[in-house]
Amino acid sequence: MPSSSSEQAYVPLRQRAEWADVRPVPQDEGPHPVVPIAYTEEFRDVMDYFRAVYVARELSPRALRLTTEALLRNPGNYTIWHFRRLVIDSLDSDLVEETLFVDNLAKANSKNYQIWHHKRWLAEKLGPEAANDDHDFTRFILCHDAKNYHAWSHRQWVLQKLGGWDKELDFCHQLLEEDIFNNSAWNQRFFVITRSPLLGGLSAMWDSEVDYTIKAILQNPNNESPWRYLQGLYKGNPDSLITDERIPQLLLNILKENSYCVFAWNFLLDVLCKGLRPNKEIEEAVKVFTELDDAGSSDQDLPTRICSALERMDPIRVNYWAWRKSNLTL
Repeated sequence: MPSSSSEQAYVPLRQRAEWADVRPVPQDEGPHPVVPIAYTEEFRDVMDYFRAVYVARELSPRALRLTTEALLRNPGNYTIWHFRRLVIDSLDSDLVEETLFVDNLAKANSKNYQIWHHKRWLAEKLGPEAANDDHDFTRFILCHDAKNYHAWSHRQWVLQKLGGWDKELDFCHQLLEEDIFNNSAWNQRFFVITRSPLLGGLSAMWDSEVDYTIKAILQNPNNESPWRYLQGLYKGNPDSLITDERIPQLLLNILKENSYCVFAWNFLLDVLCKGLRPNKEIEEAVKVFTELDDAGSSDQDLPTRICSALERMDPIRVNYWAWRKSNLTL
């Protein structure tokens, strides 16, 4: 609720000449309210007059101004937003000015469903001309809250409906340069690779994306996000996961430097279960580590030995690894 000392003192609507002809409609809480909400007089005054114009379906400039006052005090009220849209349509109001109002409100309420819904409604009406401004706005929100679901969802919608794909891959790269653990940026990168009409789809980008992801994994093997991303790159073509020579080499490089990397062992387990025929180096790496870790007997197959090792390395998910081991098909 506005309370800055720099603002003018609130003048009740009943004292404003503009509203002299309107009879406010109080909230009906029944004859015996059990736990009535302690509204401030200012909030109660604004809402009582809003109900009056809402009931009367008054689609006027003063009704629009009243919804502004109401939303500044309760930006989550979907009825006010709905009525505001009716008024805007009726008055053919300036949508650019409305966008500025909503953006300012969103900066202080960036996880408000109703605000983002209203932004989408505005973008639909403005069309492609709104794309750049909406991308700039979501970029601003994500700089302050990198995992804001509402901003990411809106950004993806704008890309698909209004455009702006040409700079999106660079944006994802920038975010990952700033924070390689940003799983939301990894998710957006996959969205761009697979949905952008400018890149040719995953098949066209697959080889370079595998290299990009391997580089990210080597920088920090204990970052789960690029491991998941790498799995996603092979999802539509599992055979290539078995035949791509970069995969066993990656796993060997990681396990030689970081023998307790759960994500590397998990990935190796997955590719072995999908049919990878391990070379002697991988076999030796598994045997050496599992013997050092005392995980399983030496006559067990590689997937079983890996599961046993993971039960020890990852005790939080010990039951999961035991389940994986019990479901191995050899």
